[in-house]
Amino acid sequence: MDIVIPTLTLIVGIIIGFIVGVHYLKRKMTNMTMDENQMKQMAKQMGMNLNQKQINQMNRMMRNRNQK
Repeated sequence: MDIVIPTLTLIVGIIIGFIVGVHYLKRKMTNMTMDENQMKQMAKQMGMNLNQKQINQMNRMMRNRNQK
């Protein structure tokens, strides 16, 4: 009994912490906004070069997703 309660408390704490962490990250990701320079930098890191039309399209897609 001396080991059961602390172990059970640890497991419940880990599960609750995980659920809270996932909820927090989802909320932060949906509210994330990027300006044009950040998008260009991210695209270059992935090996892509974006023109202005593609950047505008990404901005529209992100705004539409955030409004839902």
